[in-house]
Order: sequence, then C-alpha cells, then structure tokens
Amino acid sequence: MANTRFYLTRWGFPFQSIISLMMSTPIDDLQQLRAEIAAVAARMIAQDGADYATAKRKAARQVLGEDTPGAKLLPDNAQIEDEVRQYQALFYGDTQPARLHALRAIALQVMEALAQFSPYLTGAVLNGTASEHDDIHLQLFAESAKEVEIFLLNRNVNIEISETPHFKGRRHEPVETVSFLWRNEGVHAELYEMNDLRGALKPRADGRPQRADAATLRALMAAPNHNQDLIDE
Repeated sequence: MANTRFYLTRWGFPFQSIISLMMSTPIDDLQQLRAEIAAVAARMIAQDGADYATAKRKAARQVLGEDTPGAKLLPDNAQIEDEVRQYQALFYGDTQPARLHALRAIALQVMEALAQFSPYLTGAVLNGTASEHDDIHLQLFAESAKEVEIFLLNRNVNIEISETPHFKGRRHEPVETVSFLWRNEGVHAELYEMNDLRGALKPRADGRPQRADAATLRALMAAPNHNQDLIDE
C-alpha cells in the first residue's frame, strides 16, 4: 500500500483536504447547503416550536441571505425531521422521551373516545419528534363534519373551528378542523369524508407511516423503544 502523506498548509488544513474542497462538485455544494438549512430549521423547530414551512423559510434566509431561494436549494421535510430527531437526542435526550410518551397516551385516549369516527394519529406525536411545543394532530373520517362537532359539544367539550389544507393536495378543498383541550393538551382533529380514507394509508416516500390508527399506536407504545418512529422498529 502506498504511503499517504498529509502536508499542512499555513491555515492548518491538510493539503489533501484542500484538494478535496477544490474538487467539490455543484451537487456536493447543493447537498451541503440543504444540510445546513435543515440543521438550522431543526433547531428552530426543537427550540421554539416553529412549524416546518416557517422554519425552512427562516433557515434558508439565515444560511443563504435570500428571502425567496429556489426550491431546489431547500431540504425536504423528511431531511429536516431527521435533523430534529438528532437535535433532540443530543440536547433533550433526558426529557423528550417522557414528553412523547405522555402525548401518545393522551392521543390514545382521545382516539378511543372518538373511535366511531375512524381516528388516525399524524404529525410529531406519531413520528416521535414531539416535544413541549407540540399538540396532538388527528384525522377523522366521518359522514359529515357536523357529526363530530355535535358529538364533542354533547360531551361539553369546547371546540374551535378552523380550516386545514387537505392532505391530498391543493386540488382538494381545505377541510374543517376542530381544536379542543383534552387533559390540558391541545388536540387538532381534521375532519374528512369517509371516501378520503381510500388510499390514505400509503406510507410516505421515505417509507415512514403518514398516519396510524389506535391499534398501531398501542403497538408502538408497547415497543421497547417507542420514542423511535415506526420505520426503526
């Protein structure tokens, strides 16, 4: 094997490292930019509870110095989610798992109470990145949104009504969302029609589940490392 030598430059970097930097390709540079933006966005999400879209936009402005960077420069949500997971493991490893467990337990209670509306858990409580800033996000499938509203009101649950973009994309109308407190935790339930459930259980592009029913959530909570997302089990 040839003897490899490293020659230090005046800046203290090995000469071989300088050569590598000089030989970097546009693709390498693009991946590095995306990684930097993802890391900054993850910190905003973990520390401040920023939503992904806002965190991504602010992170891009911080890293690139541009208000409207090209879409190809931005990391996708899956890459940011991975960075959030790593950040939490590093800085919140002693508190985040317990918080996640508590939120999942409450989510299961809500889902059991709303069982007749085919509830599915989504978001950070499902994927394992939920922290002190996160609420519980559900998707319900019923004959009509009024059914769910009347069900909650008859049980003296105070609700607020808003709209959420349809999970199938902009070509579909936004859906009604009811928000309420359950054991002092915020719950946001998106109200879909029954036929929206068709095809909704497909995994994300990265293989992770997009939503989980009560049985899946129970199985996840019973797993030894249930603070991890389902793909790791």
